Amino acid sequence: MTNEPRYAAIKRHIRQQIESGNWPVHFQVPSENQLAQDFGVSRMTARRALSELTDEGVLMRSQGLGTFVAEPVPAGSLLEIRNIADEVSARGHSYSSEILQLEEVAAPAEVARALAMPEEARVFHSIIVHRDNELPIQWEERFTNPSLAPDYLQQDFSTTTPNAYLSRVAPLTEADTTVEAIAAEPDVAAALNIEPNSACLQIWRRTKSSAGTVSFARLVHPGKRYRLGAQLRF
Repeated sequence: MTNEPRYAAIKRHIRQQIESGNWPVHFQVPSENQLAQDFGVSRMTARRALSELTDEGVLMRSQGLGTFVAEPVPAGSLLEIRNIADEVSARGHSYSSEILQLEEVAAPAEVARALAMPEEARVFHSIIVHRDNELPIQWEERFTNPSLAPDYLQQDFSTTTPNAYLSRVAPLTEADTTVEAIAAEPDVAAALNIEPNSACLQIWRRTKSSAGTVSFARLVHPGKRYRLGAQLRF
């Protein structure tokens, strides 16, 4: 490729090997020294290629062992509201969760507006960490309208998810979604087992049924462990 930087050529080569299936998940990729020799570049250039692919989640490095092809980063859809447990199971992985809070609270002003309820109205509040093969991939904080999901607090969210329960009792007819990049605050970072201020993907989602606004949720994903995509056909 004309005028392509040498480190970019190494990255492209590695991606091609992975995408073609020549280098499967957990395959040990050539070392910095080997790549430097193969491409006629400095070790620093080879290191940059490996480091960037590691930061992008394509590779994973194990101290003292080498660099390996990482498992694909879990992906969600911007155009579809899926149960995260189903997403994990579809990848052939094990889903689990940890309930951090499950309570009734007075709705803060922002939440009351989102749910079209009076300020200080009583709402159900939950914070749950969702895991893929024991690795935290989503911190979910949700405020739910009690009149549309009266048994919310009685649910065992270690065996089901708020999404699955709400889909049964108040089927989704509309969803408003906003996506933004944030730096993880300390409590969220601790729950997700990442460093404070790590880059994260944050999703605000308000869901509605035919009877009214059901819930208002904040979903936070570690940037290196999750991605969003969409496919449009015309």
